[in-house]
Order: sequence, then C-alpha cells, then structure tokens
Amino acid sequence: MYAWCILPLLIFLARIMDVSLGTIRIIFVSRDLKYLAPFVGFFEVLIWLLVIRQIMLSDGNNAACIVAYAAGFASGTFVGMYLENLLSFGRVLIRVITRKEAGELVKYLRSSGYGLTCVNATGATGPVKLVFSVVERHDIPRIVQIIKQFNPNAFYTIEDVRFVSENVLPFRIKVSRNPLSVLYQRRAAK
Repeated sequence: MYAWCILPLLIFLARIMDVSLGTIRIIFVSRDLKYLAPFVGFFEVLIWLLVIRQIMLSDGNNAACIVAYAAGFASGTFVGMYLENLLSFGRVLIRVITRKEAGELVKYLRSSGYGLTCVNATGATGPVKLVFSVVERHDIPRIVQIIKQFNPNAFYTIEDVRFVSENVLPFRIKVSRNPLSVLYQRRAAK
C-alpha cells in the first residue's frame, strides 16, 4: 500500500512544490531579487533531493513513483505559472497605439492616477497616437479594460520592465481626497 499508493502521492505533491518553487525562483532572478532567489532555491533543491532519495530507495523499479515524479513535474509547472500570475509583482510597460483620437483615454487614465507619456507618430495607415505608461503588474486587467472601453480597436503591447528610474514616479499615484497628500507623496519620493 505504501510503496504503490502513498509514496507516489507524496512524490507527486513534493514535485509540485519543488517545480513551483523553481518557477518562482526564476521569476525572482529575472526581477533581480537577488536575496529571495537563493532562499527559494535552497528549498527547491532540498525537496528535489528528498524526492530523488525516495525513488532511489525504491530501487527505481516502482513505476508508480516514476509516473508520479513526471506528473508532479508537469503539474508543478502549471501551478508555478498560476502562482506567478497570483503574485503579479513588478512593473510593466503598456504601449497603446491608436488611430482614433486618444484624448478621452488619456484624460481618464490620468484622472485614475496613472502617469502617461503621449507621442504623435505616423503608422502604416497614417497618423497615430502613442501612449506609454509604466504600471504595477497587478493593474494590467484594469488598464486593458479601460483601453477597450475607450477604443476597442486600439493596438497595445505589454512588456516586463526590469528596472525603473526613481527620478520620476511613472507608476500609479494614489489619488486621495486630501489635497496635502500630493505634497507628502512628493516628499516621500525624494
């Protein structure tokens, strides 16, 4: 019972944890979180070693353990991607290209507290407006909804941003009813 049911289940669950941690570690490395990545990597490898030890103790002949190992890897990849979306930390660059006048979109995004840069440009079919904003990753669904609301035919791209200069606050400013809060935010940014 243990060798063919419980042990494969434990290997499957441990493998989900270890691969999920690996996915999160890679994300930490890509976001330059140099202190968190090794910490997560320690537990990732510790779990992997414990799993491999159990498989080797079963002489590697237990097909249920081998299948559980492979299935745990596949499931861990999925769980890791899901966790990455839940964490959604970091910043992204949103670039909107619109043939339609973007004044209302820009006005609404600015009134919602997003910093924007707007540029007139020429596209393949004529004049276009480019709108750039660096925002927190968790704001993506809201901003995409706003873009579609004001211009459903707008072309937009979203790219990860690794570093952002802190000289200008390019990400969302918290809008407060207290007019003095802007002064406090500017002092905190210095």
